[in-house]
Amino acid sequence: MQKTRPFHRRKIVLIFLCCLLALCFLGGRLTHLMVAESEHYAALAEDLHEREREIKAARGRILDRNGVVLADNRTVCTVSVIHSQLEEPERVIQVLAKELEMDEAAVRKRVEKVSSIERIRKNVDKETGDRIRNYGLAGVKVDEDYRRYYPYGSMASKVLGFTGGDNQGIIGLEVGYEQVLAGTPGKILTLTDARGIELEDAGESRLEPEAGSDLVISLDYNIQQYAEQAAQKVREQKQADSVSILIMNPSNGEIYAMTNVPEFDLNDPYTLLPEYLPQQAETQAQDALTGEALQDAQAALTGEALQDALNRMWRNGCLNDTYEPGSTFKTVTAAAGLEAGVVSLNDQFSCPGFKIVEDRRIRCHKTGGHGSETFVQGTQNSCNPVFIEVGLRLGVDRYFSYFEQFGLNQKTGIDLPGEAATIMHKKENVGQVELATISFGQSFQITPVQLAATVSSIVNGGIRVTPHFGVSVRSGDGALLDVFQYEDGRRILSAETSQTMRWLLEQVVDGGSGKNAYIEGYRIGGKTATSETLPRSANRYISSFVGFAPADDPQVLGLCVINNPQGVYYGGTIAAPVIREMFENILPYLGFARAEAETEAEHLHN
Repeated sequence: MQKTRPFHRRKIVLIFLCCLLALCFLGGRLTHLMVAESEHYAALAEDLHEREREIKAARGRILDRNGVVLADNRTVCTVSVIHSQLEEPERVIQVLAKELEMDEAAVRKRVEKVSSIERIRKNVDKETGDRIRNYGLAGVKVDEDYRRYYPYGSMASKVLGFTGGDNQGIIGLEVGYEQVLAGTPGKILTLTDARGIELEDAGESRLEPEAGSDLVISLDYNIQQYAEQAAQKVREQKQADSVSILIMNPSNGEIYAMTNVPEFDLNDPYTLLPEYLPQQAETQAQDALTGEALQDAQAALTGEALQDALNRMWRNGCLNDTYEPGSTFKTVTAAAGLEAGVVSLNDQFSCPGFKIVEDRRIRCHKTGGHGSETFVQGTQNSCNPVFIEVGLRLGVDRYFSYFEQFGLNQKTGIDLPGEAATIMHKKENVGQVELATISFGQSFQITPVQLAATVSSIVNGGIRVTPHFGVSVRSGDGALLDVFQYEDGRRILSAETSQTMRWLLEQVVDGGSGKNAYIEGYRIGGKTATSETLPRSANRYISSFVGFAPADDPQVLGLCVINNPQGVYYGGTIAAPVIREMFENILPYLGFARAEAETEAEHLHN
């Protein structure tokens, strides 16, 4: 028995040492947690007892060039419940279902859900929010925030764009200038006990939101209004699918107006216009598809079909879609030909009504032909054989070189999202026939904004411009914060050729195919176009006209594109008068006075 005692003593000592080491480790760990990690665990403990609610920031406004507010904010409310604080859940369900006009079962499901905070409905109008707050219901929170509001409804809808439920931009300038407009949200922090009930004496802390900045754009409310009225008028007259009008300053690229009718309601952007329902419903829509019938037709659309229809309604045809420009593109061919020296104003041509290129007979729009004509007369007549000849004189390599020089193979850089690129043949696939059709604006596609920017650059002295809306950023009280700078455009054309082009295009209006754009007392230049969409057998046309004024020093350029007009479809007949009507309103508004009336003899001589 005595021999075993030393062994037991060693065992006891070993156990004691192990316990001592464990205590030392635990003590060291506790000291580390209490000293080195104290801030970290204090923060975690605080988080367990903090409840956070976001306060939306007021989004910056969008103002036109004269300070007219085009996009603003309205105060709305978010109604939520905190499950642990509810004292009368049945009464809460009844009140919220009544005031929010919601199904009682839907409200009950959310009120009875066990969560720290459950949102019942957002974007509730302030009057309703105030009524709910006045009930004094425990556990019901009514927080005020902001909702985007557009004072003029559908005006410039596809330019301005709209915001989603989270107040972030979805399309248009709202998303393009998100960083300028968004602001920084704030927070409401409240302390709770272990059961999640707010501590009455703890109060609440607020981190105030920081409002977004105001965006000033070049769009002019009055010119936009003129454009939308003119577009809607011709659309109804010609029963066209859509009409796009773009008005810009060709010297600096500022856009004064851009419309694509039909426009949609910015305050209700998820309700489809009848025109964007499926073809079967669209036929009905032309007659009496309104009210409940319209709602039922939209309700029948779900998933991808609904989203596709909405995307079509939201598309900005001026920059999201491409089209064959037709004869307006002869402006580019003429400028390249004059710059390269392959044609002069007095060159003689003969038009028998067609031109044979390789094995193809390519006809002129005047089947009987224009006969003998100079280049000036060929431009006035919009004669296809004349421009085919100019294109062939340039040749494929040189034509494509000018195409690149003019910036047509790149996007314009407009400050709106979703700009489409030019669709052009690869140079190695272009033969004489393809070159011939390109020369008068067919067999390739560009966007309307690309055409407007290119023609602007051709007539403004030869400097490439960047079309844009953004002008400056201001604070809510009007203080100037930033002015947008746009790169100085490169020279794409000599000043001499640009001057010749201005004169040449003035002749088109002054007695040529664009005569319906003539305004007495103003010098107007321009070019008409009538192109046929694919497939050619469908007999669907695009009528267009691009014009500028004053012709000797262009300050305004307008482009009108009419998609699938019914009846007479020639650009000179139906599109040129639209720009004339626009200029009759815009030019006096911008301060351009009419010249003294000319005699008929002087007009014909000039």
